[in-house]
Amino acid sequence: MQIGIDSFVGSPAHSSNAQRIRELLEEIRLADQVGLDVFGIGEHHREEFLASAPAVLLAAAASVTKNIRLTSAVTVLSSADPVRVFQDFATLDLISNGRAEIIVGRGSFIESYPLFGFDLKDYDALFAERLDLLLKLRESTYVHWSGKHRAPLTGQGVFPRPVQNPLPVYLGVGGTPSSFVRAGTLGLPLIVAIIGGEPHRFRPLIDLYREAGKRAGHPAEKLTVGIHSIGLVGDSAKRAADDLWPAHSYLFSKIGRERGWPPQTRAQFDLSFAPGNALLVGDPEAVAEKILYENQALGGISRMTLMLSGGQLPHKTVMHCIELLGTRVSPILQKELAKTEPVLAAL
Repeated sequence: MQIGIDSFVGSPAHSSNAQRIRELLEEIRLADQVGLDVFGIGEHHREEFLASAPAVLLAAAASVTKNIRLTSAVTVLSSADPVRVFQDFATLDLISNGRAEIIVGRGSFIESYPLFGFDLKDYDALFAERLDLLLKLRESTYVHWSGKHRAPLTGQGVFPRPVQNPLPVYLGVGGTPSSFVRAGTLGLPLIVAIIGGEPHRFRPLIDLYREAGKRAGHPAEKLTVGIHSIGLVGDSAKRAADDLWPAHSYLFSKIGRERGWPPQTRAQFDLSFAPGNALLVGDPEAVAEKILYENQALGGISRMTLMLSGGQLPHKTVMHCIELLGTRVSPILQKELAKTEPVLAAL
């Protein structure tokens, strides 16, 4: 199982935006040093976040890391030009010597649609069309393609070509069944955002993904599932919860006011990381235990990434969490998973 970090690069509470970007690069460098597998940056176009151009930030990260894989988390493909997305991440792949990935999705916020001149009524049609083009671009240098929402390609070459062939493309999803079916039908690896509720409730949707992939003729080993969850690892469960709560409360209260959600209380927050619930908050042993539970409940996962946006969360707290994730949580997971893999292989 791959273990990593995702970030939306939260705007800083007590420093400049430039300082926050420097801190981000320190965080990614540390993640690489402690042996984490992947670092993702999610595209957002809101004042709370500094990650409107993930490929640029990831290219900077490539220059200060050696092994860690670098991915978007997600690229809002519905409002992006697939040619430019492919070129950006192919270039990142060259800079990083084959460590780039793209996680594409429709986005959990809508700001990019009016920003780039798209109509929300075309929300899904835009995504389906652009994903089709992106997959064709990674298959062939010269592409013939036509669609409704973009000018056609008539054999133009798209350069540069990446180190990896094919450039990895994952599909990021929330809870929409059709999105799980689409990923399975296309044979794309899946990243599921589980940011609330009980993770085991996603099992029917993941089974739907695997069944769709099987019907489409894709081998089971190609139909991998990763999980993206909010959380924080600390020296104790209380310390982790106390550290995360102010940042979590600030962000979800702000978003909640926009969406008509009632304010979350500390008691509700504490329940959200109780055993069986979604948030990964606690000491290294407790977080590892919950990831192992989710791995079993969801029928096997290949990747777990922890959302650490920073900004409102102090940089030193984020750094300590990354260190614990790499030096404490990951070794526990790999040891326990090594015990179960021969059993799973025999089933």
